[in-house]
Amino acid sequence: MYPKSVSSLIECFKDLPGIGEKSAERLAFAMLGFDKDRLTTFATAISDVRDKIRRCSVCNNISETAVCPICGNSNRKKDTIFVVEKPKDVALFERLGVYNGLYHVLDGLISPLEGINPDDINIKSLLDRVKNNDVSEIILALKPSIEGETTMQYIKKILENEKVKVSKIATGVPIGTDIEYIDTMTLEMALEERKDIS
Repeated sequence: MYPKSVSSLIECFKDLPGIGEKSAERLAFAMLGFDKDRLTTFATAISDVRDKIRRCSVCNNISETAVCPICGNSNRKKDTIFVVEKPKDVALFERLGVYNGLYHVLDGLISPLEGINPDDINIKSLLDRVKNNDVSEIILALKPSIEGETTMQYIKKILENEKVKVSKIATGVPIGTDIEYIDTMTLEMALEERKDIS
């Protein structure tokens, strides 16, 4: 129905999460309205992602260099490692501007039901970092789910013989949310992690 190049572009857009046939067509036709300079900028951005992005050899975050800017920053605290599931989580916490240590990206969570075991995610290099560096604390920031809890418990267990504190970020009721709209798992965790009023 469409010229081959347009059909191919639509198929490419359909590979993106949450994009169906109609959305892919809308995106493709939006691009047809771009001038050549804007299309060239778009194409260059895609090819740069293909050619330049790699994983940091230290923390496994995405980077354009062998060691990412965070790991290479001498002003960051080297004794604290913030463990997250994916590179996007690093960007989220960096935007907050309240953490000044290092990161470690697991690239997944342990999920035996899905066949994802500890060896399938980036846990071994975390253990190596703790053993080979002067790390005093590991902060776990994984999603509050069965997979997240399983992964946190596993990491805590493999680090129990190391001289390192293992903590996790608090979870609970979001500010400004009516309790009736909060899911049961969040409420359960909020109750378990309750704190004294100071």
